[in-house]
Amino acid sequence: MSEGVLGKLYADGELIVRQGEVGNCMYVVQSGKLEVLREEHDGSVRIGVMEVGEFFGEMSIFEHEVRSASVRALGEARVMSIDKRTFLRRMEEDPPLAFNLLTTMAHRVRRLTGEVASLRLKTAPPAPRPSGEERRTGHERRGGRERRAAAGKGERG
Repeated sequence: MSEGVLGKLYADGELIVRQGEVGNCMYVVQSGKLEVLREEHDGSVRIGVMEVGEFFGEMSIFEHEVRSASVRALGEARVMSIDKRTFLRRMEEDPPLAFNLLTTMAHRVRRLTGEVASLRLKTAPPAPRPSGEERRTGHERRGGRERRAAAGKGERG
């Protein structure tokens, strides 16, 4: 690994972070591509590929936990590390940067939630249907006008 003007240059296959290690900074991809891998009991699983402008490792800025995945270079790649102090200073100097970071993190959570739901649908038994006592038939349901009228008389509907 050689030191660059901004960030460090990693050779093809070189690890940037290792799953299970404690982290204290996040990273931004400046050039090249990176592979994100999750080590499981039966081998490693590719979670994704990161490209220029993307960031990773941000969870270590917010919590003092071990890395949840390994990241390695796919070909030569330049990656800049950002420690917590630098990160906080940049957030003060450029509040829209914080908003963009949170937006990206929200997109990741939404995507991962969808993936978890999809996996559970494939492996879980169907959800139980309500029993006859819990289901209401059409004539037992009140229409909007009936609910409003009942609410006006102090009833709950």
